[in-house]
Amino acid sequence: MTVRRIGLFGGTFDPPHFGHVAALRAAARSHRFNQIEVTVAGDPYQKSARGPVRPAPLRLAMASAAFSGLELVEVSDREIRRSGPSYTIDTVRELLADADEVDLIIGADLVTQLDQWHDATTLRTLVRVGIVPRPGDAIGVPRGWITYEIAMAPVDLSSSYIRDSHPSHESLRDFVPDAVIPLFEGF
Repeated sequence: MTVRRIGLFGGTFDPPHFGHVAALRAAARSHRFNQIEVTVAGDPYQKSARGPVRPAPLRLAMASAAFSGLELVEVSDREIRRSGPSYTIDTVRELLADADEVDLIIGADLVTQLDQWHDATTLRTLVRVGIVPRPGDAIGVPRGWITYEIAMAPVDLSSSYIRDSHPSHESLRDFVPDAVIPLFEGF
């Protein structure tokens, strides 16, 4: 069965937080997609090089806990099942086997890095990019990418901030859905 248009929201999700939830809800409200796939990176090579990352099965469980029940959203383990680094281009090619169009959904903080992604020259010919605003991030799009903004109020939150601040059980409720807390704390 072919799905007409898929939004691909990939990431490490260590942990998934309310900013991610807001972005997914905004993407669903945009009426651009028939489905939004949340893909958890198996080997997030760009992040794991900077420090430890929780195991992929735990990050998948946290993403499922955070995003289950959101309109149009399906959480996928496709990049976890693949060996080696998680490259967006490989996921896009897999999705295009069953979809007419695939759009990336990314935060404005990642836009300037697009040309550094694996096989970016080919990737930009296969996708459009929906940009989720972030506080203070001006959207400077590299040449050759077709982009649009996903309308939403920016959320000032990141997974690295949550990890680095070592929040208490109670303060975690300000950052992540309740179902994520025991998984995040249990590791």
